[in-house]
Amino acid sequence: MESLSIRMTKLLVVAVLVSALGACGLPRPGPTKSEIRSLDGEINETQIVEVDERVNRLVAVQPKSGFPDSIIKHASSTLGIIRPGDTLSFTIYENVDEGVLSRGNGGTSTLNSLEVDEAGFVFIPYAGRIRAAGNTTEALRRIITRKLEALTPEPQVLVQRAAGDDETVSVLGNGIAAQGVYPIERSSRRLMEMLATAGGITTPPEMTRVKVLRHQHKGEIWFEDVYDYPEYDLKLHAGDRIFVNRDPRVFTVLGSTGKQANVPFGMRQLSALQAIAQAGGLNSQTADPTGLFVIRKQDSETVNKMLDRNDFVGEQSVIYVLNLTEPNGIPLAQDFDIRDGDAIYVTEAPFVQWTKTLNAITGTAGAVNTVEAVGD
Repeated sequence: MESLSIRMTKLLVVAVLVSALGACGLPRPGPTKSEIRSLDGEINETQIVEVDERVNRLVAVQPKSGFPDSIIKHASSTLGIIRPGDTLSFTIYENVDEGVLSRGNGGTSTLNSLEVDEAGFVFIPYAGRIRAAGNTTEALRRIITRKLEALTPEPQVLVQRAAGDDETVSVLGNGIAAQGVYPIERSSRRLMEMLATAGGITTPPEMTRVKVLRHQHKGEIWFEDVYDYPEYDLKLHAGDRIFVNRDPRVFTVLGSTGKQANVPFGMRQLSALQAIAQAGGLNSQTADPTGLFVIRKQDSETVNKMLDRNDFVGEQSVIYVLNLTEPNGIPLAQDFDIRDGDAIYVTEAPFVQWTKTLNAITGTAGAVNTVEAVGD
């Protein structure tokens, strides 16, 4: 039979170890469901909101995509206009074998790679110094023709401008094969043609965003929308900047899920249920389906409407609560839209903490047996 001193020692060891467990706390991935729900919005400045159909309507994401009319309907007044620094070539046909410019050359003369000077002029023999800047190649052709008509009968003039002279666009981003500056040519006058010229996209089409900057105007679309909205296949203007990137949105998932990480959206519009699935689903061994929380910085206007108040100003910290065990819990989670930067936290089921406690006590009992053995 155990002596009284041994039994007292055993009880003392158990008491000390259990007390230590209570003081240090058991390992866990974060706060419990009850701890989160106990937050006082007035003290902690965090609002707890139970998700229902009304809340889903208030926080629904309205996807915005499309180029504004300022880009779609903006007519270029400069495309095709000659500028200082452009390179021009001329071919002049004269209606005589021994013309002013084509003596001994069968009536044809060529002037290649003439640069428009800083003042905007170009020099043509016998026609003189002619202003080229501000004119199209067709307008310059007519000017030179009139100048030469006084010197040679029925001259015919061709004017060509070197491809890319100040009529270029920049194509950049992690979603394009070959970033660079490209000339606007006959084969690349529209957005899709230019993207093809730059090697095409390298990211999944359904997750590719295309942004166009034109002077002070800008717009952004999903790449696939070009097929549904032909007007998005813009006619390019000199100086346009095109950015092609993979959708940068991510959400953070923590707690009792398949993984804890920053997770890319993977689709245009993402629900809480889909987000959990993309994170590997709930951990069937530890997750509490009544404790799914979405943490977000929410605009004050929406928070005031949800809580029937009017005193919130600026962004508010909101924790949305979803309970998947309720009859409509899964449909509500399917309709709750996740936004860029959201954090999703799934709490542990209460029995998990009990299991950890029992395991700890089992370890404590082992320690007591050791003490008993020493006493014997």
